[in-house]
Amino acid sequence: MKIAVLTASVSRRAGGLFDATRRLSQTLGAECDTEVQLFGLEDEGCVQDRAHWTPVQVNVFPVKGPHALGFAPEMYQALCRMAADLSHTHGLWMYPSIAAYRWSKQLKKPYVVSPHGMLDSWALSNSRYKKILAGYLYENRHLKTASCIHALGTPEVQAIRDYGLRNPICLIPNGIDMINKPESNEAPWQNQVDSGRNVLLYLGRIHPKKGLINIIYAWSLLKSSGISMINEWAVVIVGWDQCNYEAELKAAVTKLNLANSVFFLGPQFHEKKNAAYHFANGFILPSLSEGLPMTVLEAWSHSLPVLMTPQCNIPEGFEKGAAIKIETDPKAIARGLIELFEMSDVERKEMGQRGLNLVKQQFSWSTVAVQMRQVYEWILGGGTPPECVRFD
Repeated sequence: MKIAVLTASVSRRAGGLFDATRRLSQTLGAECDTEVQLFGLEDEGCVQDRAHWTPVQVNVFPVKGPHALGFAPEMYQALCRMAADLSHTHGLWMYPSIAAYRWSKQLKKPYVVSPHGMLDSWALSNSRYKKILAGYLYENRHLKTASCIHALGTPEVQAIRDYGLRNPICLIPNGIDMINKPESNEAPWQNQVDSGRNVLLYLGRIHPKKGLINIIYAWSLLKSSGISMINEWAVVIVGWDQCNYEAELKAAVTKLNLANSVFFLGPQFHEKKNAAYHFANGFILPSLSEGLPMTVLEAWSHSLPVLMTPQCNIPEGFEKGAAIKIETDPKAIARGLIELFEMSDVERKEMGQRGLNLVKQQFSWSTVAVQMRQVYEWILGGGTPPECVRFD
């Protein structure tokens, strides 16, 4: 079976989409007798990161005009030359959607679409008019004529239906790799955070939708309330800046006199990223909108207790007692922080262990790839739909 995978970015600029698309493609090729080729757009990170896709063949194409659209006509031409049996688009609102639809119409071949949370209500309201226009011009056709739409969790199934789509939906989560103990014996924040303080880690894009400003406001609330336990903790924010948002966050930290307890490390990759998870004592993601956040799965793979919002779309974390539920506002985050602080070390370790057990049982890449391969086979050959496919 030959599968063409289309996505806007083949680099870490794509955030969690980078790891999700990359590891699914690699596992399909290695374990599911599937030839996978990747088709993406050139950006400033693709030269550095394309080697991480090995052995998947990576094809990148220059963008003509504004990068926000990603118009790259050479992608469509190369896609037609591949003679794939089926294509799979990861992400929305850019030229890969156009290429996939044109390819399908021209060659009469099917395709799958993975929105990765981009149809959630918050995501749709962000740059709303641009998405309304894109929907009218091309994205709605791309979505409505897909043979199957891939949802990462039950909330995303509902978001897809709320958008008005009636296609079959395959419900398959992202996977996670089990990561070994890092080679380094030093935490990345060793020279910033006082020895002996616990670290609450955020790792991901520095972007408004992640709710980071509300962590800072919540921390300030607890400081001003005189809650002594907060002095035993520090917040470490790790990630790459988007839209110069980090400067806004740092200004808030300075204004609220939190510079001795909220720290910014910038982006950390590979071994340094692994060390950040390993040496942290908890993980937080107060996001306003997600598909299925890879960083939460990674935190659980390191046995970390997690604080997250329902918008992270991993209800299993709450059901299994692997996460503390918080809402997005500062007061609710502050209540979740108090709950974490009041737990004993043993209780936090037990919560982290429940998270580790959860990812081992439900989120292995081998399981995910087998399910996706079954969906491809059903689309191409018909017969009984796999258990993961929903029509309601």
